[in-house]
Amino acid sequence: ATDRKNNKHWKKLCDGHSNYLAASFTTNAFMTLFNRKPNAQELAEFKYLLGLTVTNGPGTLSAKGAKESVSARNHIPTAFAGFLCNTGLAHGGNGFEAVDYLLQQFKDSPLAEPGADEKLPLQKMANTAAKEYGLYKAKQKEMGVLDYRRIPCINHPVFKDNAVNIDPRENFVREQLQKQGFYNVFLEFYHHLVHELFHEGVTRNVFCVNVDAVLAVISLKLMWNDLQAKKITSAQAQKLVFTLFILGRTVGTIAEIIDHRDRGTDMDCRTPQSEVQYVL
Repeated sequence: ATDRKNNKHWKKLCDGHSNYLAASFTTNAFMTLFNRKPNAQELAEFKYLLGLTVTNGPGTLSAKGAKESVSARNHIPTAFAGFLCNTGLAHGGNGFEAVDYLLQQFKDSPLAEPGADEKLPLQKMANTAAKEYGLYKAKQKEMGVLDYRRIPCINHPVFKDNAVNIDPRENFVREQLQKQGFYNVFLEFYHHLVHELFHEGVTRNVFCVNVDAVLAVISLKLMWNDLQAKKITSAQAQKLVFTLFILGRTVGTIAEIIDHRDRGTDMDCRTPQSEVQYVL
């Protein structure tokens, strides 16, 4: 919980209220993070967030500490400490930084409801952002600065070198949301942005909007009204996104620990490539 003093659901959960045992993990996680009960659409979007953050595949850094610890035949709580020691702000970091970036881009907009198509001039906003970033990037290069600030949640080393790049994970979620009639103004802005960066010559091709963007845009949509009402601060909003990532990755870590306890070998974290499978 990002604001434990004022979060009634967190307090009740800690006090052991039995009615919370009847709710799903997803519902309890939502109420603990956002301090309110979700409606059906919000819960569906939240499930996508948790599902996307469960794991990044075999060998993911966040699971490495837990896998090595359980392989050393430590107790399960110690293995979880290994997970936490191997997980930091670089994880889900693009999503963490993207919330701040999006807040800056929409700070002067009249946006009331990010889930409704309010016909904001998204392409114009994206073009302005692209031009400003192009000037910043050029100035940094002139000064010989190579480690300049990047726009979060676009491009990825795996998806590049095509005229138009698409992260299939983000694309899958976007299509699923569209099928259900779920609109997200922040995600639409990002898709305008990658095209405007290319049109303004800032990028050599159309970068992909990566899967971390989904974490950022859905999270921001869910807490937009609280931000506007000043119930939470921007710093708390960014912390919430990272905490959400940790919740999802904790579920994945549980699976890694159980998997090793069931069939693993002491002092050996490896899985034969022939035995690696997709779950979904």
